[in-house]
Amino acid sequence: MSEQPSQNSGAHTRFVALKMCLQVVEHGRSLSQVLPEGLAQFSDKRERSFVQNLVLGTLRWQFRLMAIRSQLLKKKLKAKDEDVNQLILLGLFQILHTETAEHAAVSETVNVTAKLKKPWAKGLVNGILRNFMREKDAICAEVDLKPAQKYSHPQWFFKAMRKAYPEHWQEILEANNQIAPLTLRNNALEQSRDELLQAFAEADIQASEHPHCQQGIVLEQSTDITQLPTYDEGGFSVQDAAAQQAAQILQPQAGQKILDACAAPGGKTAHLLEYANADLDLLALEKEPERLDRLAENLHRLGLECDYRVGDASQASDWWDGQPFDKILLDAPCSATGIIRRHPDIKWHRIPEDIEELVEIQQKILDELWQTLKPGGQMLYATCSVLPQENREQMQAFLERTNDAEMIPLAVDWGWQDSEIGRQILPGQDGMDGFYYCLLQKQA
Repeated sequence: MSEQPSQNSGAHTRFVALKMCLQVVEHGRSLSQVLPEGLAQFSDKRERSFVQNLVLGTLRWQFRLMAIRSQLLKKKLKAKDEDVNQLILLGLFQILHTETAEHAAVSETVNVTAKLKKPWAKGLVNGILRNFMREKDAICAEVDLKPAQKYSHPQWFFKAMRKAYPEHWQEILEANNQIAPLTLRNNALEQSRDELLQAFAEADIQASEHPHCQQGIVLEQSTDITQLPTYDEGGFSVQDAAAQQAAQILQPQAGQKILDACAAPGGKTAHLLEYANADLDLLALEKEPERLDRLAENLHRLGLECDYRVGDASQASDWWDGQPFDKILLDAPCSATGIIRRHPDIKWHRIPEDIEELVEIQQKILDELWQTLKPGGQMLYATCSVLPQENREQMQAFLERTNDAEMIPLAVDWGWQDSEIGRQILPGQDGMDGFYYCLLQKQA
């Protein structure tokens, strides 16, 4: 739970949190854009923590909170009053999921109506929240009869998980509502993992090795990473343990010609370089220019260099020099449904039609990049998705239409055991994000 803000800032912190939620829900912006902008308004650590918890939590539980609101609101509000709608959800979240005293949560949330300049909403918000406090158990029991509402996911996604993982769907939905651990990747070019752990211990920072990552470190508590030892020297990067598997599977060797397609923000790019002692002929390709800037910044902080450029992976003729690659990492554009616990706004933004479009894009990139791989070379297909259409079904279709492609079984001790093609990590397994990997080899 987050620390409580000072009493005189209660309405202001909730007002800012409300505006951030509205940016995501009403204006379609991503939480990764909205959160830094909103938190920049606060210098007090407790206030920042409190607001972040409010925003992430309200978005994480959005669908369940909406179902509860529907039980309490006799008449739907007009579209222009989405701010009041969202404010009610903010209040419900505090009552259910924070340590704030219920009466304080209600009164401070009600006070926000003055900042909205909607005096009529004061009595409405107050009445709804106080009614919920009185009837909480009965209302929650009614709402939780429907699994999609109970686990706070869109109906289409609940159905997709139940179909794809009939024995695991509850675990997936529950994991999506958990707070993800902060996992780092030690930069082996700077020090060993043991040396970094020792530096953390001397700074009284509790951390431990991740069992499935050669350089992975899990922090016991989230913290400002810029204040950790060796950050300024490029001693580590933030990267989930699932994402760290990419370099460990592909195993780039010194001197090899490597393509990192769809590379931004550069976590896997840097890991490939670190893995091969910074001795690679590596091209990092990214379609979005602004995302490429972030990749460049990350490489600079780590003291790493490679060739990086703006380019569409599905249009190789625009950027490929004709020299085939030894290995390709295709971290394909995907639904990101494996990282919902880190980005709860994905529940809100993603719709079924997106998946069909993404599957087509993935197919096009796969077929295009395969032509740039040398005979005997390897391509690692990766997504942060848990949807079979983007993962094992995508790989099955590719293998069926590509005569010179074969799958290389992954000799690993992580992931979903039932996945016949590639390896699927489900959210929360061994503390990892949801990821999929399939290693392909081009027959000589």
